[in-house]
Amino acid sequence: MTIKLLYFASLREAVGTSGEEIVLPNGVSDVAALQAFLAARGTVWEVLTRSRNLRAAVNQRMAGPQSGVADGDEVAFFPPVTGG
Repeated sequence: MTIKLLYFASLREAVGTSGEEIVLPNGVSDVAALQAFLAARGTVWEVLTRSRNLRAAVNQRMAGPQSGVADGDEVAFFPPVTGG
């Protein structure tokens, strides 16, 4: 299964890229499993599981940890945003 990942704001800075396409292994079928898979890449990627306020969207809709991820989906990760 191939998905498109997008990283915004401080996450983009932490991981060093604004996005990528990635092939997921079997068993990675929801946002929580995706975060764990990405965090297993190493040090800078651990930010995806350390941040308590991390937000995710699947196909531009807000998503929770148990939200499914399917072939061709776009998944975005971003910190909460405040305005002023």
